[in-house]
Amino acid sequence: MNIIITGGAGFIGNHVVRLFVNKYPQDTIINVDLLTYAGNLANLSDIEDLPNYKFIKADITDYEAMRRVMRDNAVDGIINLAAESHVDRSIKDPFVFAKTNMLGTLTLLQAAKEYWESCPEKYTGKLFYQISTDEVYGALQLSNPEGIKGLGANHCAYGPDFFLETTKYNPHSPYSASKASADHFVRSYHDTYGMPIVISNCSNNYGPYQFPEKLIPLFINNIRNRRPLPVYGKGENVRDWLFVEDHARAIDLIFHNGKVAETYNIGGFNEWKNIDLIKVLIRTVDRLLGNPEGYSDELITFVSDRPGHDVRYAIDSRKISRELGWMPSLQFEEGIEKTVRWYLDNPQWLDNVTSGEYMRYYESMYGNRDVR
Repeated sequence: MNIIITGGAGFIGNHVVRLFVNKYPQDTIINVDLLTYAGNLANLSDIEDLPNYKFIKADITDYEAMRRVMRDNAVDGIINLAAESHVDRSIKDPFVFAKTNMLGTLTLLQAAKEYWESCPEKYTGKLFYQISTDEVYGALQLSNPEGIKGLGANHCAYGPDFFLETTKYNPHSPYSASKASADHFVRSYHDTYGMPIVISNCSNNYGPYQFPEKLIPLFINNIRNRRPLPVYGKGENVRDWLFVEDHARAIDLIFHNGKVAETYNIGGFNEWKNIDLIKVLIRTVDRLLGNPEGYSDELITFVSDRPGHDVRYAIDSRKISRELGWMPSLQFEEGIEKTVRWYLDNPQWLDNVTSGEYMRYYESMYGNRDVR
């Protein structure tokens, strides 16, 4: 197969690209990425010379460019990971999120439709896979806020207090609204044109190579540099955390074995209040840096809550576990240890992305040209 993975130089994307390139040497994996601030080809330096890997610098909102990519590479499958994903940025500039997340997805769908319908086999053996988020579902309430601290990978409670694949969409931020719009377009292309599609909705990802605007790498870097740790409100908001390599494994299973037109929720069975997660993070970083226990607690700084800040997200992952045999591989404490060690062992990567040096490097090499 010839498979496009959009946003493959980003956080989740680089893990998916690496997995597919290494696991499926008979397939050609085409990484399509615009190399915006969150895209970094250094994330893929270990596979960049492999014969079944190809990089194309292109904008998924550019219809002619996407038509050309589809045609020139005889594309059989698309995994759409290209997205603006930071809620704070969406509040400041919702137009960018609408363009990339909604219009970009629509552009990919139309380019795929045009190319696949021109093929003798039409849609046979083709698939458009949309990677979405649990944030499209809205927010859950804290039915027992004192009972949620760190429930761990063995926590398998389900029911109305968890997002199901059938949960009604109810986005509350420009980011989640743009992703919800994209998902609706994807489903419409199946219902209207018969395009084979699948969608997955994941919980908060963490792990190596995440751009340090997100909570975990930001706080690791801030602790490392003795900077404040800004906590929204009282830190009572609850998130379900998923190790990125486990997410990549789930994407692999869904792409190759999932049912067409189905939705799969992917969660980590790891609900944590933000403030409790931050305390675990502080203890782990301080221990690995050789600091005394409690050394960085003073860096916690409570700030005004974010507008429209959803109280709680929690994923019911029974469907993917039951149908495809997927489960998280790590307890949260194991994943945090592995993650913190990676960032502390790779200070140059952190310094390059926070300084923007990597962007200047790509601009000097590629400018605005497509890279093939």
